[in-house]
Amino acid sequence: MNDSQLLRYSRHILLDDIGIEGQEKLLASHVLIVGAGGLGSPVALYLGSAGVGRLTIIDDDRVDATNLQRQIAHKLSGIGGYKADSICQAVADINPDVHVTAVTRRANQDLLNEWVARADVVVDCTDNFQTRHAINRAAVRHARPLVSGAAIRFDGQVSVYDRRNEVSPCYACLFPPSVDFAEALCATMGVFAPLVGIIGSIQAAEVIKLLCGVGEPLSGRLLMLDGRAMEWTQIQLHKNATCEVCNGSQQEVFAGDATHSR
Repeated sequence: MNDSQLLRYSRHILLDDIGIEGQEKLLASHVLIVGAGGLGSPVALYLGSAGVGRLTIIDDDRVDATNLQRQIAHKLSGIGGYKADSICQAVADINPDVHVTAVTRRANQDLLNEWVARADVVVDCTDNFQTRHAINRAAVRHARPLVSGAAIRFDGQVSVYDRRNEVSPCYACLFPPSVDFAEALCATMGVFAPLVGIIGSIQAAEVIKLLCGVGEPLSGRLLMLDGRAMEWTQIQLHKNATCEVCNGSQQEVFAGDATHSR
């Protein structure tokens, strides 16, 4: 690190669990963020400010006025532009040393396989089961840790799925692709603005912990937040012995699902 970086990241370097070695790991890392909305905004901003060397943002959606209530990386002047481009600019305004790539394409399985293979950690900031399952399949296939978050109305959840550990569950162990879960969209159900900031910040924290090897990751644990009461519930997760994804029987599927972002 040069003198400017030593100054910029001094508060991390002062932490015994991170120090210069941990900060250098961040600078050398590549994180893939799928979804550039309410969750992707704090994830990208915190990871960029923390000095993660490379960020790739996948999202083909555009900024509109309804996003500005909670998607803090975007500005009024950005309405009509791609969210991924908007987040790239927001990160650059904080830390121009971070290399940020915007991928303004639909997140189909082929695209995800391509970018997940290049990343050290993958962050799911999307809002529909089909895209989440595509991200999970790619993460399992390439043995990349997946930090997954979700938020709707006043309820949020976050976990880490890390198949580098053979006993760790994947996302499909908890939400099997064969089960038809009802989609809950903020466009029809609403979302409490600070909720996405809370969940997204935890996602960013888990990414930094994984990259630096700090503390105990959320692998095998699902945190759920009731935002009305501000109460957390933790559920232990276990690998599903019949999971069709992480037990070697995953199937290649759709080639054109959109990436949506809360």
